[in-house]
Amino acid sequence: MPIKKMWGGRFEQAGDQSIDEFGASISFDQEMANEDIMGSLAHVKMLKQTGILASDDADQIIAGLENLQNKLAAGELHFTVENEDIHMNIEALLTAEIGPVAGKLHTGRSRNDQVATDFHLYVKERLPLVIKQLKALQGALVQQAEANVETIMPGYTHMQHAQPISYGHYLMAYFQMFQRDVERFQFNQQHTSISPLGAAALAGTTFPIDRQLTSDLLGFDHPYANSLDAVSDRDFALEFLSNASILMMHLSRLAEEIIYWCSYEFGYLELSDAYSTGSSIMPQKKNPDIAELIRGKTGRVYGDLMGLLTVMKGLPLAYNKDMQEDKEGVFDAVKTILPCLKMMTGMIKTLQVKKDQMAYATQHDFSNATELADYLATKGIPFRKAHEIVGELVLKGLKTGVDLADIPFEQYQQINPQIDETVYEVLKPTVAVQRRHSLGGTGFDQVQKQIQHAKAILKKQDAED
Repeated sequence: MPIKKMWGGRFEQAGDQSIDEFGASISFDQEMANEDIMGSLAHVKMLKQTGILASDDADQIIAGLENLQNKLAAGELHFTVENEDIHMNIEALLTAEIGPVAGKLHTGRSRNDQVATDFHLYVKERLPLVIKQLKALQGALVQQAEANVETIMPGYTHMQHAQPISYGHYLMAYFQMFQRDVERFQFNQQHTSISPLGAAALAGTTFPIDRQLTSDLLGFDHPYANSLDAVSDRDFALEFLSNASILMMHLSRLAEEIIYWCSYEFGYLELSDAYSTGSSIMPQKKNPDIAELIRGKTGRVYGDLMGLLTVMKGLPLAYNKDMQEDKEGVFDAVKTILPCLKMMTGMIKTLQVKKDQMAYATQHDFSNATELADYLATKGIPFRKAHEIVGELVLKGLKTGVDLADIPFEQYQQINPQIDETVYEVLKPTVAVQRRHSLGGTGFDQVQKQIQHAKAILKKQDAED
């Protein structure tokens, strides 16, 4: 026989078990059990303080909720599909705990503002965890960059050797990407720290509630200004998923390059054994599986974002059952990005940099061509003409196997008599990197400045936490 629903007074017929299972969300929204109890505690304390509930009733409810909170922490609460969602399950458990007085808890409140409050609390509590893990990754990048300021590697455009750069400079580019991620998640906190509680179903309530009090009790910055918006807004979740998607894109780009750099063809890096796996058939293999998984998991977070965008795109105000589909993607994204950040941090901390291999890759690749063009420009040759001359030298070198640094001095003199033997110093990859002193450039002094600035950013962020 179907269980009578808490909302079933208006209904003469109950659905069968398959309908209950289809409509229920307890299989996933139990993730917010603690948040639901937190919201209920704030609500009943407000009801007591405003005199809406008698003190004795409120105290019984508070004691019952605190008992449920302790049981939840001990893993002793069990939820059922018949009670649909986490809100009904908690209320049913509270009723079993303290009796009919539990029914007074829902005074001046709806499941619409209740679920919105739970969801805000869930995201609000996870954002600092994401930011903390991002900072740990940034710290690992700074540590590796500081150890590799003068490590020379090829810089790429179109995956072709472009100009030699500092490996430390390369790592600091990712620091900056992740810093923008930190700032996006920090901004996300503003739209997450708003309390929907007290908006009720959509129009507010006739009870003399104190929404500012519940907002303060739950640590929100302020309550929503509009009750319709309060129960129907999921922008904070969309922002989170958008930020998570951009973060995963950055992690995927870094993972992609780690995979390249660890290959036999490049040989620039070697991952720690702890972040690699072997082959069941090929004994020589050392596979960058963790980096590949991070790259692969990017797609699921993108899917989480597209899923919620699609759910929300046609919904009229205020609450619709479609919005039950808002949570699983966020839960999934949280459970995806946190371990991905942790794994990437570990990989960066423990990877071995093959400095000689990186340097060797810059010595016979014509990535010093721009240096020669710039040098010729300092001798009075218009840059466009210098570009053409160097291009012809590169073409000839590719055909003859002669690098720019191996061209005889007499041939350079034929191009322009003002060229002296300092041209060979200019063409050295290390010198090419050293000389790039423009703000944000790859010159060693500029990389050091970037590192010091990054340390200051991390120190300031830690002080603000």
